[in-house]
Amino acid sequence: MTHQHDFAAYLFDLDGVLTPTADVHMLAWSELFNTYLEARGLSPEYTERDYFDYVDGKPRYEGVRSFLESRGIELPYGDPSDAADQETVCGLGNRKNAVFSSILEKDGVDPYPGSVKFLDALAKTGAKVAVVSSSRNAPVVLAAAGLSDRFEVVIDGQVAAAKGLPGKPAPDTYEYAASLLGVPASAAVVVEDALSGVASGRAGSFGLVIGVDRGAGVEALLEAGADVVVADLGELTDDSLTVRLPKDPS
Repeated sequence: MTHQHDFAAYLFDLDGVLTPTADVHMLAWSELFNTYLEARGLSPEYTERDYFDYVDGKPRYEGVRSFLESRGIELPYGDPSDAADQETVCGLGNRKNAVFSSILEKDGVDPYPGSVKFLDALAKTGAKVAVVSSSRNAPVVLAAAGLSDRFEVVIDGQVAAAKGLPGKPAPDTYEYAASLLGVPASAAVVVEDALSGVASGRAGSFGLVIGVDRGAGVEALLEAGADVVVADLGELTDDSLTVRLPKDPS
């Protein structure tokens, strides 16, 4: 397996990898979908499993459409400018974002300590780092978590839309981040907690795909394409802030 010092860049998903905002997203999605289903007398209710199967890691509107399809519900796609009370895919997506923003504003967010430790260790190696998130809220979340100044490149849902890049599980957003860092994909590491994000890392020619198990499951992450899976990024450093990647499980 390629050793740590051969990797020139690390490309991080945000929610669930650097910050526990995945929990905030999960709460917002649950409130959105269960309110929607209950108002229409539809069952079964939205569950945490639905989040991992249909929503996690995908662009917001794609997550809405994917879940609705799982329940046999068809809505017009609409437009990103749709009001949050409109009965469209985009309207529901915007409604979810309003719920998310409300929770984030009220409770704030702290980064995972293990992730900060890993970033500190990477800074010692001189490796370049970027954030690649499907969320359009990435800059706001990074600022709330005090991480904005750590990343040279941030590719979020707004950048992807502006550049016409397909979202995860396609590899394009990660490939674009690597190109902006001036690093070939083969010398870059993708760090993801979502099955769709791991799949996007596997779909590109990246040097390594690290899965972070925040609930998707070790086996599911490995099957989606992760080379290795950890429960927390702090496992990849020692007390002297030296990066220690796990050995190839194969």
